[in-house]
Order: sequence, then structure tokens, then C-alpha cells
Amino acid sequence: MIKVYVNNNKIIITGHAMYDDYGKDIVCAAVSSIVITSVNACLKLDKNSLVYKEQKDLLAIDIVCNNKNVLLILENMIQMLEELAETYKKNIQIIKED
Repeated sequence: MIKVYVNNNKIIITGHAMYDDYGKDIVCAAVSSIVITSVNACLKLDKNSLVYKEQKDLLAIDIVCNNKNVLLILENMIQMLEELAETYKKNIQIIKED
């Protein structure tokens, strides 16, 4: 299962959806597409807006500025992941931490 941990200044995405084999998993592909597109858009607007660390089955995003447009993109990213989680409840979970 993919787990997305969200708090005010950090987003951590871990795991594998296990919907299908690696390379054939549409849930993992959707998550990757949503997240990579969003991170790239944020960095295009403000290259200092966030810092990310990518490893196998883990992506950690640290939000380092309060650029309104960057925050909107990240909010939209979380909303798209929540919608995906509604359809694929066994494969992706969003965990919001305060």
C-alpha cells in the first residue's frame, strides 16, 4: 500500500500500491505522475520553494517557503491523491497529521 503522510511542512510518500507488478501498476503510475508533475510545477514557479529526497519506494518533500501558488499546487496534488485513494482504498491511504 502507498501511504501519503501530510503535515504543514512535509509530505512523505512511501510504499508500493500492490495493484499489479512493478512496471504495470496503474495506481503507482498515477501517484508518480501526480506527484512528479506537481513537484516540477512548484520548482518551475519558485526553485527554492521545496526540497525533495527520492529513494526507492520513498519520496519526502519539505516545503520551505509559503509561496501562495506553490501551496495551491501542493493542495491540488493532495486532493488528486485523495480522489485516487477513494477509488483504490486497498492501494493508497492519505494520513493527515497535525
